Amino acid sequence: MTGPLQAAGLDVLLVDGKLGPAAGGATFETVNPATEEVLGVAADATAADLDAAVDAARRAFDGSAWSTDVALRVRCVRQLRDALIAHGEEMRALTTAEVGAPTFLTTGPQYDTPVADLAVAADTAEGYEWRTDLGLGEVMGITSRRWLLREPVGVVGAITPWNFPHQINLAKIGPALAAGNTVVLKAAPDTPWAASALARIAATETDLPPGVLNVVTSSDHAVGARLSTDRRVDLVSFTGSTATGRRVMAAASETLKRVFLELGGKSAYLVLDDAVVASAASTAAFAVCVHAGQGCALTTRLLLPRDRFDEGVEAAAATMAALAPGDPTDPGTICGPLVSARQRERVEGYLALARDEGGTFACGGGRPAERDRGFFVEPTLVVGLDNDARVAREEIFGPVLVAIPHDGDDDAVAIANDSDYGLSGAVHATDLDRAWAVARRLRTGTVGVNGAQWYGGDVPFGGYKQSGLGREMGVLGFEEYLEAKSVGEPA
Repeated sequence: MTGPLQAAGLDVLLVDGKLGPAAGGATFETVNPATEEVLGVAADATAADLDAAVDAARRAFDGSAWSTDVALRVRCVRQLRDALIAHGEEMRALTTAEVGAPTFLTTGPQYDTPVADLAVAADTAEGYEWRTDLGLGEVMGITSRRWLLREPVGVVGAITPWNFPHQINLAKIGPALAAGNTVVLKAAPDTPWAASALARIAATETDLPPGVLNVVTSSDHAVGARLSTDRRVDLVSFTGSTATGRRVMAAASETLKRVFLELGGKSAYLVLDDAVVASAASTAAFAVCVHAGQGCALTTRLLLPRDRFDEGVEAAAATMAALAPGDPTDPGTICGPLVSARQRERVEGYLALARDEGGTFACGGGRPAERDRGFFVEPTLVVGLDNDARVAREEIFGPVLVAIPHDGDDDAVAIANDSDYGLSGAVHATDLDRAWAVARRLRTGTVGVNGAQWYGGDVPFGGYKQSGLGREMGVLGFEEYLEAKSVGEPA
């Protein structure tokens, strides 16, 4: 890295417009998951640091014109986008080093795409109908003109994970700020530099007023958890595991604050019997290898027609075997490392469980023999299990695909919907009308048909069931950060 984003400058918090160390100067290490080498240190915030950040956000919301000055907000969000674009080369390098994200992903969803999507938030705020005339109404002989006002919620506590840090950080910060809120971002301990670099750029290259955006890094998850119980925080926007999401929701209930939860998934990839099975299975296999399967919306259950099951398994296994984990700095790498030794242990635990449950591996099943450093796991295709197996029901967050046979469209839909989750899904069929008919029946927040992508800054993202509450991105995501106020005036 060069310029202002050198390692020595990433051990800071952003609180009340000022970049500085954590209380007492505490730091913690951030590690390159491909090499296991220590990259450097990040600021290790305490409860006192978080308290100061929340206080700054509260004062900025209550005591400044930020919540009402749409033009200022639009300008600042666009400044942030432009500054992040200008730092693209060094930010992409940082992302590959700290996250382990393959280089090719940094020009897409790991960096370039979410940065560009900040324009959607700014444009939405600029063109939004903040006041709507609901017309005249008469109640008890009194005629009034009614108005609907949309106003920012207030202080937003944003708690984010490590797998796609820029995408998730910016998908919260952009709409929240554009809508007129102030924000306290608590970043994941595994990827603190991604947040610290964002903080430095925001503080030094935008006109964001003090306290509007605060960024806190900490090795202690309990620090971020305090956002859920703090009475000064009006809304918590959380992305992470379903188990943690439950705790966030329970804690937030003490103050009846609003929550947005983007949680886990165990999404199904449905291949119908009129599809080109080998091609569809290969596409599904490729997808689960991207970023070593560390994506909540990845389709990790492959549902194949029973009479063509072996054909699909053979194609998927061949694809996964060809995508051996590699150096994420290599432009040709698709599957990089897992983010940490802890995450690798988690994935390996599920591989052992698959064997215990009676499954076998059509490919993979362990660590790559040629790599003695880095948190790598082979892309693995599990067969021989049904949808009741734990590896078919629980989120693994690794390059692991479970192949399950189905007996027609109705059975495929039933298997897909037989899940606690409902975040994503995919359908492949030659007959597009048939694919659409199946897609409509899936109890999930997003669906890709015949390889098409649903993702976009203007497209709402979120899940059904235990995959979460609310929507992120698009107009619906923008409105998650707004309150509705009804006003009547004499006609």
